[in-house]
Amino acid sequence: MSPFLAVLYEASHLTMKKVKILLEYLEKQFKRRSIEIHYSNPLELLVATILSAQCTDQRVNQVTPTLFKKYPAAQDYAKADLHTLEQEIRPTGFYRAKARNIIRCCQQLAEKYHGQVPETLAELVALPGVWRKTANVILGNCYGRPAIVVDTHVKRVSQRLGLTRSEDPDVIEQDLAMILPQERWTEASHQLLLHGRYVCKAKRPLCSQCGLYNICTWKDKSKIRFDGKNLSSHIKR
Repeated sequence: MSPFLAVLYEASHLTMKKVKILLEYLEKQFKRRSIEIHYSNPLELLVATILSAQCTDQRVNQVTPTLFKKYPAAQDYAKADLHTLEQEIRPTGFYRAKARNIIRCCQQLAEKYHGQVPETLAELVALPGVWRKTANVILGNCYGRPAIVVDTHVKRVSQRLGLTRSEDPDVIEQDLAMILPQERWTEASHQLLLHGRYVCKAKRPLCSQCGLYNICTWKDKSKIRFDGKNLSSHIKR
């Protein structure tokens, strides 16, 4: 084996070892955790995910019960009064753009898909206000398709663990897809999100209580090593 191939093989072996440790930890810490946005069908999740941009899931969940009751079908959103919808979703922030996107998106759903949310990535990202992240949320959670969702938490954790060097969410998704088993894409990316939300926080990460401390390559991680304490007090169940 050439020196180049030897180095490549060793790097690949180390990456796979890291991924094995990562997946085992995530499964133990966040086993069978569903997404924290409340929904009962693909349309509700689509609308809630649009609302979740630059907004917490908790705030979205405060707004959506009334919204879902008033607008049970895509056709209802399609005929909604823009100003009224803006005020109904105002607590989620960026409400003017979100209201326009929801109405336009649902108009297309009503016109092209008989009010149903499509099941392919290409069709989803063609809808107004629906980006790749939103489409993957729908595919993975509603239609059982392997899908990696890259939000700010997944981006941060992936970078700190050395799983990617990119700032581009689409590239990060590709990097993760190359090292994570396809059957774990949806679950693992959601678990990475939860790890970033509750442990590997943007500010004041809980490095001393993180079971991934030894495989973390983040240069700014706390010098206090993992103490083995239970994280349950920090993680919302």
